[in-house]
Amino acid sequence: MKHPIVHIEISTKNHKESAKWYSDAFGWESKEYEGMDYSTFSSGEDSVGGGFNAISDENPAGTVVFYIHTDDLAASVAKVKEMGGEIMVESYEIPTVGTMATFKDPSGNMVSLLQPAPDAEM
Repeated sequence: MKHPIVHIEISTKNHKESAKWYSDAFGWESKEYEGMDYSTFSSGEDSVGGGFNAISDENPAGTVVFYIHTDDLAASVAKVKEMGGEIMVESYEIPTVGTMATFKDPSGNMVSLLQPAPDAEM
């Protein structure tokens, strides 16, 4: 099974301002999610999209997190552990999106795994 990158998140001081900036600079389309303090972006047809994460202690400025698709989250988490990765969040669900886990690779990069919900648009 291939594990493509399916989503990228960029840290930001203000998701609305970042969405507008990238739209104006590069023509990206964006969508704001009211109540979530979050905007997503699409950088073009057949390309990986993403979102803008608020800067925090756990997500400092300059942090870019990418999401890897998996059909079997539990097996992927087990493989990450076996290969020396550090699981930060074992499993969490975002309704209509899917189930995710977050880990740090041996170099300390934060990465997330995503097992899409059956009806998710990916």
